[in-house]
Amino acid sequence: MNDKTEISTFRVRVEGFVQAVGYRNFTIEEARKHGIDGWVRNRANGDVEMLVHGEENAVNAFITACTRGPEGSRVKSIDLEKAEPPEEKGFNRRPSL
Repeated sequence: MNDKTEISTFRVRVEGFVQAVGYRNFTIEEARKHGIDGWVRNRANGDVEMLVHGEENAVNAFITACTRGPEGSRVKSIDLEKAEPPEEKGFNRRPSL
């Protein structure tokens, strides 16, 4: 049996009605619940962008939660791209871009 824990790191872009509905706060709560490191920020085009790093199962559960989002949000699509791990621990809000 393989005891090695798989780690995943993705840059995530969430498209839809995801600004001004508490989406970033939602992701911060979910990330802390799942032990995810990384960051979240709003994009000027209305998307939300994240860097997500953690155990594969936790990352999958986090992304599944992000497809629902908080009440009032409407997620149209989520794009994932492999990425390098964040430099710091924890999951934080970054300034909008």
